[in-house]
Amino acid sequence: MPSKVSQRQVLAKIVPQTAQAEILPKWGEFRFAQLSGGEITASVEKIYQGGDKHPTVLCAPYEIGDITLTAHLDDDYTESTDAAGLAWKVAELRPLVGQAYYDIHVDVYNCDIQDAKNSRQYIDALLVGITEAEGDASSGAPATFSMTFAIQDVSPGNVFSS
Repeated sequence: MPSKVSQRQVLAKIVPQTAQAEILPKWGEFRFAQLSGGEITASVEKIYQGGDKHPTVLCAPYEIGDITLTAHLDDDYTESTDAAGLAWKVAELRPLVGQAYYDIHVDVYNCDIQDAKNSRQYIDALLVGITEAEGDASSGAPATFSMTFAIQDVSPGNVFSS
């Protein structure tokens, strides 16, 4: 009997789009704690011919909703390209909202968080928003930040090795 997949088994990572790889912060093998969005929908028009009880349905091409990736913030402000803390990477991306393109790779893992299957890729996803960490002096919950990407298309496969 196949096992069910829990939300903790769906992980995402981002890689700078090839043309911008030199100017964008590198995320290495970092995996985001949360992933949301990416719904696929198509607009339709229902056309009733005179006197028809049922419409003819005309469909437009599908669109993919924005994807939001969320992570727990750290305050390691090391400027090293590979070891930069998340806070530093977010600071570097602020002025690049609306200009930075990343490839998003989403993997579905087994219960041991290994052997990724059923992956999908969002190539050339445009960073359209950053939500900074919120503060609350009475809370011990981890601070999170999120990045929102506009999506062009989705494809199956495993282009990035896990």
